[in-house]
Amino acid sequence: MKTTPEHDERMAKMTFASVYPHYINKVERKDRTVEELHEVIEWLTGFDDKKLQELIEEKVTFETFFAKAQMNPNANLIKGVICGYRIEDIENPVTRQVRYLDKLVDELAKGRKMEKILRSAQ
Repeated sequence: MKTTPEHDERMAKMTFASVYPHYINKVERKDRTVEELHEVIEWLTGFDDKKLQELIEEKVTFETFFAKAQMNPNANLIKGVICGYRIEDIENPVTRQVRYLDKLVDELAKGRKMEKILRSAQ
């Protein structure tokens, strides 16, 4: 499934702060912790807790969020389908990065082991 320019624009303009509480709810419902969520986010983006809080308070868009990130060089190992889109086929970089994060949060909520989520056992 291809993303449309409208879809890509919507993803880029969405704020991280608006989605973050949903990430927390998703992982906590499945008995995972905010600390684990932050570990996953830090692995992907390089943002520590302090920087993450600043970005939430600034209400940055995903476009800005990922522009400021130091993406993990192994992020391209994140593959599969999330929200009906095959991640590795998404051409728009911001949309792909948002889906990387969605996929990691999904794996965390599904109880996958942290070393698998962080692609350290690949």
